[in-house]
Amino acid sequence: MIAFWEQAWFWPSISVIVGLPLLLLLLTEVQSSLERRHNPMSKVVALLRNAVVPVIAILVLSVQVTDAVDPGRPVVSQVIATVLGFLLIVFVLNGLNILMFTNARKGTWREKIPSIFVDIARVILVAIGLAVVFRIVWGTDIGGIFTALGVGSFVIALALQTAVGPIVAGLFLLFEQPFRLGDWLDIGGTRGRVVEVNWRSVHVDTGEGILITPIGSLAGASFTNLSRTGGTFPVSTDVTFTTDDPPAAVVALLERVASGLPQLYTGTRPKAVPAGGAAYTVSFQVRGPSQEADALAQFRMWLWYAARRAGLGLDGDTTDDFVTDARRDEALAAIAATLYLSGDDSVALAPVVRLERYAAGEVIHRVGTVPDSVRFVLSGSVDLRVPFEDAELPATRVEAGDYVGQTALTREALLTTATALTEVSVLVIPATALDQIVRSTPALARDMGDVIDRRRAEVSAAVSAHVASQQNAVTAS
Repeated sequence: MIAFWEQAWFWPSISVIVGLPLLLLLLTEVQSSLERRHNPMSKVVALLRNAVVPVIAILVLSVQVTDAVDPGRPVVSQVIATVLGFLLIVFVLNGLNILMFTNARKGTWREKIPSIFVDIARVILVAIGLAVVFRIVWGTDIGGIFTALGVGSFVIALALQTAVGPIVAGLFLLFEQPFRLGDWLDIGGTRGRVVEVNWRSVHVDTGEGILITPIGSLAGASFTNLSRTGGTFPVSTDVTFTTDDPPAAVVALLERVASGLPQLYTGTRPKAVPAGGAAYTVSFQVRGPSQEADALAQFRMWLWYAARRAGLGLDGDTTDDFVTDARRDEALAAIAATLYLSGDDSVALAPVVRLERYAAGEVIHRVGTVPDSVRFVLSGSVDLRVPFEDAELPATRVEAGDYVGQTALTREALLTTATALTEVSVLVIPATALDQIVRSTPALARDMGDVIDRRRAEVSAAVSAHVASQQNAVTAS
């Protein structure tokens, strides 16, 4: 009688009973380590641990049982082997996909291959792998299958040559990758951002809807990738003034307004040129096509306010209902107490003051400049910021009843940049006119000196708080 440890089933069974828990424990540790490093291979190891290895163990035990009970018909083992073959195909393909494409370095050929080609190759490999599995496990003649598939594919290709040709051309376009998701394209005069690319079409968001262009049509036509312009994107617009406006003043105004746009590409300068008659063209560079619409909208809004302040007739309109004698006198009456003005003083001051309005985001005073006038805020809010290293730190906010440009009296450079937070209306009083008032009103000189000292203290506090926060961040890290 043969001892049980000498039976054919003994050692394979012992290998499963002992080896399976140990192998699962090892794969669990490997998977946890990969997950902690956010490595995508952790999913492949999970497939190996949760599916492949257990099915191998089941197959080993099944073979022993079926061989002992019914050696002639191991159908159960064949089914398990087929499942194992499919799992091995998935395991190998997922591993290759991660090693070759998921972790591909930017700019390499692996990173440039469109996902559609990877998907097609995966389907083909799965089909070949399953054919091999059926040949090995079930003894199927796969030669006839491949022959039939080859002949059938040839016939289908001839029948669908016209329909499939554009699709193939589109697939080669995808392989070339002249654009990617997020790029801005100009297709036949229509501009938009690419939001989806598949094997059949390209979806472009034009801002007014989604333009769906067949990939084959795009492969046979010309288009412009607006996102590949070397880092800058040119923007230009035409504006008109009146023929009475001095061209030099108009050009200077256009370039000054455009130079303050937050979308302006760093290191570039706007350019404005007369286009004949009352027309002008202004051009500037932004950081990408996605900023074109916002830059133009902000430019046109700022230009309206700046043209009114400069007395130039944008779009041929020289009227300004905001600047009236009644509103000017009302503004003087509102600040009379601040300037210690009597009735006669206000009347004498009226001819030299003026009203101005600023749009939200416009700069009223820039840091480092010496103002030639003081601007009393009548409505709106003004943000005062101090530049420090590569940032602008908030110092304080000026509301209606306060003023900016207070160093006009001392002829000192400003320590902060004053920017309108909302639409702001101000009354502008020249420094020469304020000098005369200060000479006769010592209290006003003392008040303005206090404001200057307070603004300096606010700047110092903002810088100190920023430095302290940086030091705390360094200490915490």
